[in-house]
Amino acid sequence: MSLKNEAKKTIDNVSDAVDETVHRANAEGERAKRDAAGEALTPGEHARSIAEESKERVLAGVDRTKRNLRKGT
Repeated sequence: MSLKNEAKKTIDNVSDAVDETVHRANAEGERAKRDAAGEALTPGEHARSIAEESKERVLAGVDRTKRNLRKGT
């Protein structure tokens, strides 16, 4: 593999790792928001928060999978 391809692969892996970290932090933020608000959230707000947390966790998984595919694992 050429040096250019290795550099691109490394850059893509770092970018995906950063994206994954951001998505996981956003998911934890949603959970913390629900924990802090408790019963103050309406059922709709609670459902939206759960959906947002789930979405962020899925996006984090996608970024991890992309990195793993590049590694060949």
